[in-house]
Amino acid sequence: MLLLVLVLVWPVGLLVWANGKIQHVEALSGAPHTPGATYLIAGSDARGSGGIDDPSVSGARTDTIMLLHDPASGPTSLISIPRDTYAQIPGHDPNKINAAYSLGGPALLVRAVEELTGMSVDHYVEVGFGGVEEIVDAVGGVELCLDYDVDEPHSQLKWTAGCHVADGATALAFSRMRYADPKGDIGRAERQRQVIGAVSSKLNDPSLVVKPTQQTALIDAGLGALAADEETNIIDVGRLALAFRAANGPDGVTGTPPIESLAYRPGGIGAAVLLDRGTVDQFWADVRDGNLEPGTVGGLPSA
Repeated sequence: MLLLVLVLVWPVGLLVWANGKIQHVEALSGAPHTPGATYLIAGSDARGSGGIDDPSVSGARTDTIMLLHDPASGPTSLISIPRDTYAQIPGHDPNKINAAYSLGGPALLVRAVEELTGMSVDHYVEVGFGGVEEIVDAVGGVELCLDYDVDEPHSQLKWTAGCHVADGATALAFSRMRYADPKGDIGRAERQRQVIGAVSSKLNDPSLVVKPTQQTALIDAGLGALAADEETNIIDVGRLALAFRAANGPDGVTGTPPIESLAYRPGGIGAAVLLDRGTVDQFWADVRDGNLEPGTVGGLPSA
């Protein structure tokens, strides 16, 4: 009887404890709801450790911006929005989209993404880069692959071509490196999704069910550097995780929006990523309505 009580009470207690660890920030705009469930995931150096020495950027920033959308029907999509995407910033001049975070925090970033995509954000989740390092170490490292050598001082990534088991510090550098990547932000987005996919595979280990100590370690690592909007709770985070898994599975959609140029220079902000003006509106509509075919989308413009 005691064992049965423990089996029943432990998951409930774990949920209550985990829910209490979520930090909350003001983020949602109150825009009219659009079909499906839309999650905006931002990777920021504003929470926890994990920053890198990059003299070209000052202040808090979002090096990772992902839109996860679970439509009413059709495949779930995980779309990486390049941080240098040229976008309208509500209340400000057009700029690179990650400037929205520096100018107005999560709330302005949400509004800028809604302006860009035409979809309302239902849940905002921000993960500090230090959390990436901690959770990779909590799962015992992950195998990552890159087919060229890297020795890049900004991210501090040193990599020999091939596949290697990476610890947390290496996985963090792997996901942040861009100066040595011939595809720049596009390559970085691909590596970020690789890190997330590798962590997800480790978390699918059925043996975790009977390892309460590792459960609490993983939750502590994952939620310690996480913040969410005022309305998001641990159940919503769980739904996000399921949607993330679906997007990265064989029936999901991953990639970027269609890109017209990686070196667009509108003046005053340096080189920006210009989305394909002829197709991007239809692309976002297809994401929203679940009309994309499973697989990889977007990427570099065709020659």
